[in-house]
Amino acid sequence: MGENMQAVIDILSWIFIIGGSFFAIVGAVGLVRFPDFWSRLHAVSVTDSAGVILLIVGMALQAGLTLVTVKLLLILAFLFITGPTSTHAVANAALVSGLKPRSSVDRDDADAATQDDKAGPT
Repeated sequence: MGENMQAVIDILSWIFIIGGSFFAIVGAVGLVRFPDFWSRLHAVSVTDSAGVILLIVGMALQAGLTLVTVKLLLILAFLFITGPTSTHAVANAALVSGLKPRSSVDRDDADAATQDDKAGPT
């Protein structure tokens, strides 16, 4: 029974680690692909939180019930609190400095202009 349980824990931990890595990669792609600051900030903050949680849970499963797991859980609690807080601080600083999010009317106009450009000359 012990060997089967260890195999299940290993499989679960690798599922968590691969899932966390996926979220980290998606966040990096979102950082590069999205057009403006606000959408980039949103993509990175959401995927950062999800990726870190999954990665640390996977590592804690690999470590077993040891002092390492306690340290990982403390790190998780710290990152769980500071990640959204730092994202909010960055967003607030950008807003105060004058970087305003585009309104939906601005986006619709920009999308229409992009569609006209793609259609080519008439």
